[in-house]
Amino acid sequence: MYDETQDDSPELAGSLLLAHPHLKDPNFASSVVLMTRHEESGSLGVVLNHSTGERLGQLSSEFNECGLGNVPVYVGGPVSPNQIILAAWKLIPDLGQFQLFFGMEPLAAQSKMKEDPDLVFRAFKGYSGWSEGQLLSELESNAWVVAEVDAESISSKDGADLWRHLIMEVNPELGLLSMVPEDPDAN
Repeated sequence: MYDETQDDSPELAGSLLLAHPHLKDPNFASSVVLMTRHEESGSLGVVLNHSTGERLGQLSSEFNECGLGNVPVYVGGPVSPNQIILAAWKLIPDLGQFQLFFGMEPLAAQSKMKEDPDLVFRAFKGYSGWSEGQLLSELESNAWVVAEVDAESISSKDGADLWRHLIMEVNPELGLLSMVPEDPDAN
């Protein structure tokens, strides 16, 4: 959960936002959001675990031609859903760092793919955005749980499994709430 004693400024950039199990907004329920920018003027991130089931090559033959046709596509958020954002990341174990390339042009992504086979590539339709003060307000109302990036998990797990895994790691009590079915009567 959000700790008001935390420095509430750019520290959120490079972290994960995990939707609280009670967050029912259809855009963000059970979401894991990678925060790429957090400034006084607003915040930006992409939802990592809402796959469209598509590959870039299905969206445009241009992506097949530059070698990006098999990159999986995710719903990055409700803002600008027709915009495609390319990203790649990897864990640098020796340094304990997470390296992120965000908002790459297709040719730059193609070059990175050839240079470094350890990079995990994803494409996002749209992004998640918050206006000035909006995200901090949501954090104060406990709509989100802030977590460090777990590069191994975000590369190997998907969907609600990723969200449950990360929630359980951060707060086991919330992890138990994440397992409650949406409609307990259907259980």
